Amino acid sequence: MNLRNRKNRIAAEVQTSAMNDIMFFLLLFFLIASTITNPNVIKLALPKSSTSLSVTKKTVNVSVRKDLKYFVDKKEVPVADLQTAIAAYKTLATEVTIVLYADKTVAIQDVVVVMDAAQKLNMKLVLATEPK
Repeated sequence: MNLRNRKNRIAAEVQTSAMNDIMFFLLLFFLIASTITNPNVIKLALPKSSTSLSVTKKTVNVSVRKDLKYFVDKKEVPVADLQTAIAAYKTLATEVTIVLYADKTVAIQDVVVVMDAAQKLNMKLVLATEPK
């Protein structure tokens, strides 16, 4: 038989104030991590290849969308000014590689325009693909 007084019992409480701090830090971490993941965000459907090559030297990203808009490091450039826009990056480093991101529906002639500009500037060019 329990003869203790019920008024003297300790009330059980759950402290949730630390949970708010943890949720805030997790939200902040994921917001920062999502902005760092891929800074070159131009939506393209890249062709697929079975081999992959990683470029570690100074690179210039050139993108060609399916509506035939050309981008040099996320800045839209007219086709006529493409060679001068790429040439500006050649002064930054001795060996610069152009990474060409072309949509798979783009005609080969529009890709050759970028290849010609790279050839005239005596720069290496790599075509970006998605792994299979």
